[in-house]
Amino acid sequence: MQNIGLIGVGLMGHGIGRNIAAKGRALHFLHHAGNQPTGDLVALGATGHDSAASIAELCDTVILCVTGSPQVEDVLLGSGALLEALRPGSIVIDCSTATPASTRALAERLRSAGCSLVDAAMTRTPKEAEAGRLNLLVGGDTAAVTAVTPILETFAENIFLAGGSGSGHQLKLIHNIISLGTVTLIAEAAACALADGMDPEAMVDCLRKGGAGGVALERVAPFILEGDSSALRFSIANAHKDARYYTDMASDLGASRLVAEAVQRTLADLVEGGAGDAHVPEAIRLLQTRRS
Repeated sequence: MQNIGLIGVGLMGHGIGRNIAAKGRALHFLHHAGNQPTGDLVALGATGHDSAASIAELCDTVILCVTGSPQVEDVLLGSGALLEALRPGSIVIDCSTATPASTRALAERLRSAGCSLVDAAMTRTPKEAEAGRLNLLVGGDTAAVTAVTPILETFAENIFLAGGSGSGHQLKLIHNIISLGTVTLIAEAAACALADGMDPEAMVDCLRKGGAGGVALERVAPFILEGDSSALRFSIANAHKDARYYTDMASDLGASRLVAEAVQRTLADLVEGGAGDAHVPEAIRLLQTRRS
């Protein structure tokens, strides 16, 4: 039975771990205060560990599913000291949302140690993670990507091969600035309309049947109609982080980023106002209360 390590059993990582364990791999996960409940994973045969090093001793493949580049760097090079513990030939799969520049630098560090890094950024929601139906945006060395594809297929419905190291994370930032940017725009427009007494059902029906229809609208429509934010359980703080990663990347490339910067500023204002932990659809209510 193949041993797979998992560091980060949060909203997305839990579904990844459950599918790996349920589909015939021996899962080894890191105990952490930020984990979702892991009793069901243990019932499937998974084993918890108190250090990344103990996972590296048993696993030739280790999946990271943490918040962003600072956390990935800390796991590999900082407090987690994972890189020191990896055996030559090991492969790290980074499912986090990270900056391509950091990913490429870390990939080089792993190559120097005889290991490989595959970036496999995720799209979709915790619901799809639990169902094993994530989209994965993958970058890395061809041989390493080929080697881990059977593992990725245990929790992914679609795998997009974006190119070399860092390309998966680059594609994720492009995806997220478009998807979260659209959600943010809908939230701002909905806040304006509802503040003026717009019938929410008429507004959502009109948007659904016109050019504004689509996945982004369906992520926020339940909040507009019923105050339910569960269709997009993604925090405003994380959305701001992703928008910032994108604008940093665009700045490094000298690319236009005016619209993206407006999205980032809108999210930054909400975070600075103490709403970082709220789900993104709740921006509709928060933007209503911020009217001047």
